[in-house]
Amino acid sequence: MTAFTVALVLVVAAAGLLRWRRPAWYWLTFGVTVAALRVLVRYSSVMDACGLTVPPPRWRLALARVANRPMPQSRPPRILRFRPTRTGLVLRLGLRPGQDAFDVAAASDRLRHSFSMYGVTSREVRSGVVEVRMTGYDVLKRVQMPAKVDSRPMRVPVALRQDGSVHYRDYRAVPHALTLGATESGKSVYQRNLVAGLAPMDVALVGIDCKQGVELFPLARRFSALADNPDTAADLLDALVSRMEGVYQLIRAEQRLTAAVPEAEIAADIWDLPEHLRPVPVVVLVDEVAELALFASKDEEKRRDRIITALVRLAQLGRAAGIYLEICGQRFGSELGKGITMLRAQLTGRTAHRVNDETSANMAFGDISPDAVLAAIQIPAELRGLAVAGDSTGGWHRIRAPHTSLRQAVNTCNRHADRTPVLPELVPFRPELTSASEARVPLSKTAPVTA
Repeated sequence: MTAFTVALVLVVAAAGLLRWRRPAWYWLTFGVTVAALRVLVRYSSVMDACGLTVPPPRWRLALARVANRPMPQSRPPRILRFRPTRTGLVLRLGLRPGQDAFDVAAASDRLRHSFSMYGVTSREVRSGVVEVRMTGYDVLKRVQMPAKVDSRPMRVPVALRQDGSVHYRDYRAVPHALTLGATESGKSVYQRNLVAGLAPMDVALVGIDCKQGVELFPLARRFSALADNPDTAADLLDALVSRMEGVYQLIRAEQRLTAAVPEAEIAADIWDLPEHLRPVPVVVLVDEVAELALFASKDEEKRRDRIITALVRLAQLGRAAGIYLEICGQRFGSELGKGITMLRAQLTGRTAHRVNDETSANMAFGDISPDAVLAAIQIPAELRGLAVAGDSTGGWHRIRAPHTSLRQAVNTCNRHADRTPVLPELVPFRPELTSASEARVPLSKTAPVTA
């Protein structure tokens, strides 16, 4: 009995220590079993208390009266699937007649308290079926990406969502995106994860970093073109517009509009072209977009209008030509001048890190989701990297990218430097690299070449 008591005390102490220091390990060893039993035992009573039950059908009531039996109880949604995960539990529920997916979403906070879980979110899978995801601990406090992710071409896992699922940056589904955030909010780490995820793919990276290249300069070996000042950026964007027009001419030439070709094989973008003819897709990363929009003289105003016009054209027409925009900045409002709101309207993906005022959050989500605005302004300053991600459908999630140091991102880019394509239109803007040991790398055709 003494040995059993000692063992029990050691197990309880180990569980408490794991829950304090390593919540993910605690969940996988102890928490998932306890939570699963708690949910299954309390399910019916919790659903009834949360108003997620429906009265029994009339035929069952009539049958109970005829048979002189107790009246049947109200029925909760059916559990179609119950699956433990590395971060929580997933329940797939079949709704009863008269129930709606909004009822489950409205009761998410009550379900979280009733089941003693850290977080509860829900989404409609199809008509009559709702998936409820429960997290057993704060997965965003110490982000650990799963070992296996769903990797596809032009689909990059960049962060972890609050429900434990992976947040992907899918360029085929969301071609252009806007990332906002104040200084020291985590934008740079998010951008590093994005570049590191794109580095192993067959894609051309183009960077515009008007902070003299301090953010994108170390990653130059994986970039096909870089610009470190507004003048070079204007020329680079004009070259991208020219490339876009050339790709459209290629698509027109290869559309195969003949009676012998089935309609499904007619090409409308680069992904419909044969692989041997398909141009390499291009991802354009713009760091601190405000530096491209500000001006102090007439000449700078002309340059600014030229840059914004090129960006708007790429945002409106670039998707089919395989050109995708990733624009970052601290603010992105109408105070940056004409054409900015037109450009913002073309940026479907929205990510907002910690912002300094509600107006900045409105710039990202004011036109798509008021709830996301409230979530963005509530991000605490001590949680760097925490962000709110949404799109034009109004859906949004809290996400956090894993911390990736600049050294790790540089190593990834150097390891995949052989995948850097040479694009004829962008050759004048290609960084001139001679050896890995050199510290100074010209970022643009206007940058001085050091001996």
